Amino acid sequence: MSSPEEIDYEAYEEDLTVLVNTLKESFESSEAEYHVDEHNDTLYIKLEGLDDYSQNEIVEIAGPILEQLDMDFDEIIFMPY
Repeated sequence: MSSPEEIDYEAYEEDLTVLVNTLKESFESSEAEYHVDEHNDTLYIKLEGLDDYSQNEIVEIAGPILEQLDMDFDEIIFMPY
Protein backbone atom coordinates (compact mmCIF):
# COMPACT_ATOMS: atom_id res chain seq x y z
CA MET A 1 0.00 0.00 0.00
CA SER A 2 1.28 3.48 -0.87
CA SER A 3 1.96 6.03 1.83
CA PRO A 4 0.07 9.35 1.82
CA GLU A 5 3.28 11.13 0.76
CA GLU A 6 3.65 8.82 -2.26
CA ILE A 7 0.03 9.35 -3.24
CA ASP A 8 0.39 13.15 -2.92
CA TYR A 9 3.56 13.12 -5.04
CA GLU A 10 1.89 10.95 -7.69
CA ALA A 11 -1.07 13.35 -7.83
CA TYR A 12 1.36 16.29 -8.08
CA GLU A 13 3.22 14.62 -10.97
CA GLU A 14 -0.08 13.80 -12.67
CA ASP A 15 -1.22 17.44 -12.34
CA LEU A 16 2.05 18.63 -13.91
CA THR A 17 1.66 16.16 -16.77
CA VAL A 18 -1.92 17.32 -17.40
CA LEU A 19 -0.79 20.95 -17.33
CA VAL A 20 2.07 20.43 -19.77
CA ASN A 21 -0.01 18.29 -22.13
CA THR A 22 -2.82 20.87 -22.10
CA LEU A 23 -0.36 23.66 -22.88
CA LYS A 24 1.26 21.50 -25.56
CA GLU A 25 -2.11 21.06 -27.26
CA SER A 26 -3.06 24.72 -26.84
CA PHE A 27 0.16 25.93 -28.46
CA GLU A 28 0.04 23.14 -31.08
CA SER A 29 3.51 22.01 -30.00
CA SER A 30 4.97 18.70 -31.06
CA GLU A 31 7.45 18.68 -28.15
CA ALA A 32 7.13 19.79 -24.55
CA GLU A 33 8.88 19.22 -21.27
CA TYR A 34 9.05 20.73 -17.81
CA HIS A 35 11.46 21.13 -14.95
CA VAL A 36 10.65 22.03 -11.36
CA ASP A 37 13.18 24.07 -9.41
CA GLU A 38 12.00 23.23 -5.90
CA HIS A 39 14.56 25.50 -4.26
CA ASN A 40 13.10 28.59 -5.98
CA ASP A 41 9.56 27.15 -6.29
CA THR A 42 9.69 27.75 -10.05
CA LEU A 43 8.22 25.70 -12.88
CA TYR A 44 9.97 25.86 -16.26
CA ILE A 45 7.92 24.76 -19.25
CA LYS A 46 9.57 24.29 -22.65
CA LEU A 47 7.25 24.19 -25.67
CA GLU A 48 8.18 23.67 -29.30
CA GLY A 49 7.07 26.61 -31.45
CA LEU A 50 6.62 28.97 -28.52
CA ASP A 51 8.77 31.57 -30.24
CA ASP A 52 6.03 31.87 -32.89
CA TYR A 53 3.83 33.63 -30.30
CA SER A 54 4.09 37.11 -28.84
CA GLN A 55 4.25 37.58 -25.07
CA ASN A 56 0.63 38.79 -25.10
CA GLU A 57 -0.52 35.74 -27.04
CA ILE A 58 1.27 33.43 -24.60
CA VAL A 59 -0.44 35.12 -21.65
CA GLU A 60 -3.80 35.03 -23.43
CA ILE A 61 -3.52 31.30 -24.19
CA ALA A 62 -1.79 30.06 -21.04
CA GLY A 63 -3.45 32.32 -18.46
CA PRO A 64 -6.83 30.58 -18.28
CA ILE A 65 -5.17 27.15 -18.25
CA LEU A 66 -2.87 28.09 -15.38
CA GLU A 67 -5.77 29.61 -13.43
CA GLN A 68 -7.96 26.56 -13.93
CA LEU A 69 -5.31 24.05 -12.85
CA ASP A 70 -4.09 26.35 -10.04
CA MET A 71 -0.54 25.08 -9.66
CA ASP A 72 1.12 26.53 -6.57
CA PHE A 73 4.43 27.92 -7.86
CA ASP A 74 5.99 31.28 -7.12
CA GLU A 75 6.88 31.60 -10.79
CA ILE A 76 6.11 29.76 -14.05
CA ILE A 77 8.52 30.43 -16.88
CA PHE A 78 7.82 29.52 -20.50
CA MET A 79 10.75 28.81 -22.80
CA PRO A 80 10.99 27.75 -26.45
CA TYR A 81 11.92 24.10 -26.97
